[in-house]
Amino acid sequence: MASSSSSLSLLIPLLLSLYIVSCSAGNFNQDFQITWGDGRAKILNNGNLLTLSLDKASGSGFQSKNEYLFGKIDMQLKLVPGNSAGTVTAYYLSSKGSTWDEIDFEFLGNLSGDPYILHTNVFSQGKGNREQQFYLWFDPTADFHTYSILWNPQRIVFSVDGTPIREFKNLESIGVPFPKSQPMRIYSSLWNADDWATRGGLIKTDWSKAPFTASYRNFNANNACVWNGGKSSCKSSSRSPNAWLSQQLDSTGQQRLRWVQKNYMIYNYCADKKRFPQGLPLECNHA
Repeated sequence: MASSSSSLSLLIPLLLSLYIVSCSAGNFNQDFQITWGDGRAKILNNGNLLTLSLDKASGSGFQSKNEYLFGKIDMQLKLVPGNSAGTVTAYYLSSKGSTWDEIDFEFLGNLSGDPYILHTNVFSQGKGNREQQFYLWFDPTADFHTYSILWNPQRIVFSVDGTPIREFKNLESIGVPFPKSQPMRIYSSLWNADDWATRGGLIKTDWSKAPFTASYRNFNANNACVWNGGKSSCKSSSRSPNAWLSQQLDSTGQQRLRWVQKNYMIYNYCADKKRFPQGLPLECNHA
């Protein structure tokens, strides 16, 4: 009897952890709607998988049903394999209007064997031009990897598999606009951008390799503030309610961020003095 009760005591936490994992992953049927692509976007496996495809006639895309004002949002992606030159897989948050806010992940395809480029940008009040680009330290087409955005009133942190790659701080105190008042939806699309995406447009899309397909799973916005009826309602799945709203990088996170930026960053607008002959943007002096 003692052995069975001890076995049960070991089993209960395991079952509870499996339950938490299963509940934490969103359902694409519940959380998203396909917005374009004429059947090229598909929700599969009872809402647990979403695929976008691109052929010569059209790409495809989807958006979240909810709008969010701050949140920690995760999505697992597996990118277009093989010769993906000319294609762009975009995954981003955006508001509407002429002075929109936006937080971007864009994955720029490449020839077989050449690395993807992860392109990031932050728009505030309709102004972007804050590009940072990275290579990844793995093959993003071989398996699913988690791409996360932490957006709270103090900072925006882009992360890959839990490793921070970029931080954009709230520097309104020195006159830099920060996204903090416009609710944003999640958008994603797979489209042809061979006029600029690969080597500045020199490499064109090879349509003989179409259709191109990107896959999505394990969406998680359990730590996010949903905008509804003109107000924001925050929820949290962590033991410390809404701790993410004031989360910042600890010393380990800062060390990992420096490691990525030293070894894998290939473009930083804050280092591009030719682009900004009148002087670098204000936030570049407070990085």
